[in-house]
Amino acid sequence: MKERFLNKGALWMGSLALAAGLTLTGCGQQSEDEAGADQKVWKFALEETKGGVQWQYATKFKELIEEAHDNVEVKIYPYGTLGTSQDVTQQVQTDTLQFAFASAGHVGSTIPEAQVFSLHFLFSQDNEVNKDIFTSNETVYTELGEAYNEKGLELLSVVPEGYMVWSANKKITQPSDFEGVKFRVMPSDLLLSTYKLYGASPQGLAYSEVYGGLERGQIDAQVQPMFAHRDMSFYEVQDYLIQARHAQFVSTVISSPDFVDNLPQPMQASLDEVIDELGPYIFDEQKKLNAEAAEEIKSKSDTTFVRLTDEQVAAFREKVQPIYEQYVEMAGPRGEKILNAIQDAVAAGDGQ
Repeated sequence: MKERFLNKGALWMGSLALAAGLTLTGCGQQSEDEAGADQKVWKFALEETKGGVQWQYATKFKELIEEAHDNVEVKIYPYGTLGTSQDVTQQVQTDTLQFAFASAGHVGSTIPEAQVFSLHFLFSQDNEVNKDIFTSNETVYTELGEAYNEKGLELLSVVPEGYMVWSANKKITQPSDFEGVKFRVMPSDLLLSTYKLYGASPQGLAYSEVYGGLERGQIDAQVQPMFAHRDMSFYEVQDYLIQARHAQFVSTVISSPDFVDNLPQPMQASLDEVIDELGPYIFDEQKKLNAEAAEEIKSKSDTTFVRLTDEQVAAFREKVQPIYEQYVEMAGPRGEKILNAIQDAVAAGDGQ
């Protein structure tokens, strides 16, 4: 539904739900047609294991949808149960899966505009500024939504999962410290180029193989949000966790345009409202989850935490400026509009 993206900013403020005269409570009072419909199962696939940000999002989604519709059951599938991330995205495109997470790193190979979220030092150091961008920036949702539609996907939400944190067996505080480091990255041209500029030797490796790769020395370092370091026990085979605040791990919630368009109008309206509610919810939830994960790692290990100073961050920021031009060349005019919208929002928020 292209109207979803043309009106995304208003949608996040709840105007679509108000215009339809519906609330979540009201949607629970189903139409006669819907009430008499067969039981529906909506499958929701994750890129992560239980307990992380995506699991929290999906369980809240399940709670709200099932509260609104007695004839819908949401089944959640953690990472690996329905195949790889690429497998899951294809299942959404073919309408065999209703909802899924699709991280910017992996969909960026076919939707280059999504790789904007892979750019280092793009977002504000003030996460409240970023919150507005992720939940309600009309240009981001309109332009990115159209790009997803062209690939047979419906973009429902952009979900930040927290600042990425480097892990390594050496202390990294300046770009030269990356020299010769075998660094695991997601399959993204921009990420490969970024870590090459730092001096690292970027390596591709499936998420499920990262722990073993670190243990065997196949890779030396990698990057995840803090909760993933805890959930996958990466800290057990790494000596340092380095917080450069260089980027956030960003995933997107996707569905199929045909699936969404063919839902009864009350279901479409409550789906929009649930997504609306989950934006601010998950932003606050990820902050809590990542803080708890950091404390748990500290209590269970002797891993050294390193937080880069502003001066150290500036050295990394300077290194990656050419990547912005590479992104525009790759993503074209639409990608440039998304990039400019984010930069303008960050400048405005940081200037307040």
